[in-house]
Amino acid sequence: MKFGFDRSDISAEAKAALDAFAAKVAGENKNVYVEIQGHTDNIGSPEYNLTLGQARAEAVMRHLAMQHSFPLHRMSVISYGSAKPIADNAARQGRANNRRVTLVVLM
Repeated sequence: MKFGFDRSDISAEAKAALDAFAAKVAGENKNVYVEIQGHTDNIGSPEYNLTLGQARAEAVMRHLAMQHSFPLHRMSVISYGSAKPIADNAARQGRANNRRVTLVVLM
């Protein structure tokens, strides 16, 4: 899921992706553990980016808990801030790709 610059609210597109993810997990009827990782681009201080990444991850966790009844004890959030880019932060599109939340499913 991608996020706008300096934003932690979940877009309609991201909500649709989360809803599809939740439906798949519910359909498989497995007790999984989900690590929700928040990421940012490199604009801003490292401290600010850690806080923003955390806010993004927590927004996703709230959506899964409130809209899909995911148990809180089966989710954790972590912020990597700008430490783990997947694209070049020198380019505008690269920074946009780095503003994201990643879900890691552990069985």
